[in-house]
Amino acid sequence: MTNPNTAADAGTDKYETPNASNRYEVTRDDLPLHCPLESMSLWNSHPRVYLPIEATGEAQCPYCGAHYVLKGRD
Repeated sequence: MTNPNTAADAGTDKYETPNASNRYEVTRDDLPLHCPLESMSLWNSHPRVYLPIEATGEAQCPYCGAHYVLKGRD
């Protein structure tokens, strides 16, 4: 069975390269926030970790150091 989370199986245009950037803007639609994001292929990244972003509007991944900023925060 193939892994549906690989860019090779889905076509490289479907997924972003994980950890390609160190800053990502996310919206409330992305909550609960986790790294890597759904749009990233998982085969060459790290285990999924959920990040608490709701209280401060910012979070940093302990694995890859990606910085997430919540857009449209009230």
